[in-house]
Amino acid sequence: MAVVKEVVTGPGMPPGLGPYSQGVRAGDLLFVSGQAGLDPATGKAAGDGFGDQARQAMGNLEAVLAAGGSGLDRVVNTTVLIADFAHFAELNQVYTESFPVDPPARMTVQTTLPGGLLISIGCVALAG
Repeated sequence: MAVVKEVVTGPGMPPGLGPYSQGVRAGDLLFVSGQAGLDPATGKAAGDGFGDQARQAMGNLEAVLAAGGSGLDRVVNTTVLIADFAHFAELNQVYTESFPVDPPARMTVQTTLPGGLLISIGCVALAG
């Protein structure tokens, strides 16, 4: 049986920052591109602070997951990009808020993000 690739679209999803799909469903898995702390209504950073941007990034991740028929409780792996490891403790706080029980596997990398953004979170989740 061939696995079908389906691009995910839906309301409340933030615009992409480049030529990529926000989410792609393939079989029973949903792959979500990195979601930055951008306000979907304005396309601008959801605040100057790491916590504000991190919570918005999680909200954006949740919107893409919902559009793909999944949710935070079905996430199996995340990749988190942060601009500065000085925010690692705050990242852990937001992560615990979003994944209070049985958190998914995680890889966290410090890197420069576009537009002065402070965080981007991508994931793989169970779909359907």
